[in-house]
Amino acid sequence: MESNMAGTERAREAKKAREKGARKRSKEEREEEQEEEREEEREEEREEIFNFKKKSSEHDEDEDLSDSEDSIFSGLEDSGSDSEDDEEEERPDDEEHLKVETEQVEEKKKKKGGEEEKKEDEYEHDSSDEEDIRNTVGNIPMEWYKDFPHIGYDLDGKKIYKPIRNKDELDDFLDKMENADYWRTVHDKQTGSDIVLSDEQVELVNRLQKGQFGDVNFNEYQPQVEFFSKDLMLHPVTNRPADKRSFIPSLIEKEKVSKLVHAIKMGWIKPRRLEDDSRGRYYDLWASEDSSALAKHKMHLPAPKIPLPGHHESYNPPPEYLFTDEERALWEQQDPSDRKCPFIPRKFSSLRQVPAFPRFIHERFERCLDLYLCPRQRKMRVNVNPEDLIPKLPKPKDLQPFPTTQSLVYRGHSGLVRSISISPSGQWLASGSDDGSVRFWEVCSARCMKTVQVGGAVKSIAWNPNPSVCLLAVALDSVLLILSPSLADRQVVSSTERLLSGHQEAEPEEGAGPVTWSEVEGEELTQGIRLRLQHPKAIHQVVWHAKGDYLATVMPDHSSHLQVFIHQVSRRRSQNPFRKNKGLVQCVSFHPVRPYFFVATQRSVRIYNLIKQEMTKKLQANSKWISSMAVHPGGDHVICGSYDCRLSWFDLDLSTKPYKILRHHKKAVRGVAYHRLYPLFASASDDGSVIVCHGTVYNDLLQNPLIVPVKVLRGHVITHDLGVLDVTFHPTQPWIFSSGADATIRLFT
Repeated sequence: MESNMAGTERAREAKKAREKGARKRSKEEREEEQEEEREEEREEEREEIFNFKKKSSEHDEDEDLSDSEDSIFSGLEDSGSDSEDDEEEERPDDEEHLKVETEQVEEKKKKKGGEEEKKEDEYEHDSSDEEDIRNTVGNIPMEWYKDFPHIGYDLDGKKIYKPIRNKDELDDFLDKMENADYWRTVHDKQTGSDIVLSDEQVELVNRLQKGQFGDVNFNEYQPQVEFFSKDLMLHPVTNRPADKRSFIPSLIEKEKVSKLVHAIKMGWIKPRRLEDDSRGRYYDLWASEDSSALAKHKMHLPAPKIPLPGHHESYNPPPEYLFTDEERALWEQQDPSDRKCPFIPRKFSSLRQVPAFPRFIHERFERCLDLYLCPRQRKMRVNVNPEDLIPKLPKPKDLQPFPTTQSLVYRGHSGLVRSISISPSGQWLASGSDDGSVRFWEVCSARCMKTVQVGGAVKSIAWNPNPSVCLLAVALDSVLLILSPSLADRQVVSSTERLLSGHQEAEPEEGAGPVTWSEVEGEELTQGIRLRLQHPKAIHQVVWHAKGDYLATVMPDHSSHLQVFIHQVSRRRSQNPFRKNKGLVQCVSFHPVRPYFFVATQRSVRIYNLIKQEMTKKLQANSKWISSMAVHPGGDHVICGSYDCRLSWFDLDLSTKPYKILRHHKKAVRGVAYHRLYPLFASASDDGSVIVCHGTVYNDLLQNPLIVPVKVLRGHVITHDLGVLDVTFHPTQPWIFSSGADATIRLFT
């Protein structure tokens, strides 16, 4: 019995010894493997330190690996007890560790393979769970930065600026309505930017809100590891968890970091630094021509080449290049800039006898100056076709009708014809001349129907624009005559008589004002003169209102305020609308439809509202001396001719300055006129020509008037340096009449 017991005891001990031997062997093998791996690691680390810049990503992951490996071989299983009982207890743990170890080695191999595949920038994606340190201000309240444009500083020490404008509640509401990612957008106070959360982050937030753990794979019910068991152990203290102070970085890592710090200090490894472009780049203008920096510079100039030396620069030139005495004397007299050659060619028998060039350094210096002071920019030649610069205007052919040819010449006056006027019907033409006569012509046949001798040089005449009366106003010296030529049917003549006799009902007080009205008798009455208005000074111009009852006269005088009078024919009264003298009045005009009165002085045109009795606008003509003025039938445009050869077109809705200034004439512009129906206007000048222009005015206020010169009409002979003195259009046809200093009137059709 005892022998049986002893046999089983021995068998058990032998079995234990075998197992213990096997365990020891496996432990030794394991330690050998660990030793080899650590040796490999050290090799890799040595390589890494010198290839740090290339393999920054590998370096990061190797650090992670070394941590994990240290964690495998630290802690509990290393500090295992020597007792057999402990070993028995720990056996399953050992097996587990073997499994873990093999997995770690495989993982390491896989990782190494993957690292070679992708060598990316380690800063591209920050996978660490550490706090975002893009803003380096630290743990301070962000409201301290409330009044500053920036919100902190980045890793490079540059300011992180806040977004340009903060969202108000309306912007926030609109964003909420329109932005699909609004619900997952979070404002980051550290960087002042909005961050859109990914699906994983949203899921994490939801889990945390429900009170669950952040990590999905964390098992909160995993079995507890019994570090302190009820079994009695020989050395139980060694099996406790490692204490806090043993968690120190591994010596290998410490060595690695100290090597890196040393390499940075010595300058072998350059920390990443952004290129600073703020100081600007400089390059040598005349360096090798085809470098990439020069190619980028658009206006690069190649350095000018020095011309190759010619025969005259030779030390032994052909005899025809040597100077004769006369040539030498001439060369010495010449200015240095005019000399063909900056030196006198000389002959030497050999190169050894040639002296040093005395101006060599001077010339080299000047060459350097030329290169250094060369203009850095090349003038870009713009190849523009000159015809493209001319504005695209319609062809005159498309703007017909307009007068082109001289049809009739009205001859009969012996002095220069200063003024012409056409009847509202367009059938009769009246002309006043320096020979003291007023003539009435039939337009179609150029027949003189009637001549009235007025006894003085006629300065201005104007036909009443009202077609229901037939009256003509004639200005000579200081007298204004009202004529009734009776060149109309019986009805018009009778209405004219009624207008002239209507004054008898309301007789004004005679001689009260500066203008005296008087009726004429005898010879003058038979000639058709009906009224005489005696003015204080010489009359320069007379003009009718469109209704035909009022007319205005102009007496230019610097010293007086009595320069303009407005007369009412039906009530035979005159008034001076201006109390003060505003300058030398040149001409006046009534607005065709509204109660406005245009007064042109030497340099400007004033527009007065006759009802409100105030000035509404002042037009600056930009010319030295205005000679004539015409108002467009629509009333929104005015043209002014001036003695300094200009024609100014004003758009009253646009500006007080001229919309366009035409300088087509070579001499003073004497008269201007608009056509009542057609989009035409004309100007007459002392150069003997009449220029007809097309001037379309649009109802659309955004569209500017179209002004196109279409025809130059010539025919008048220049007499005593005077050419065409007056111009007027036919009321219905596109015809134009002009009167000149050659005592003729011409009709162009």
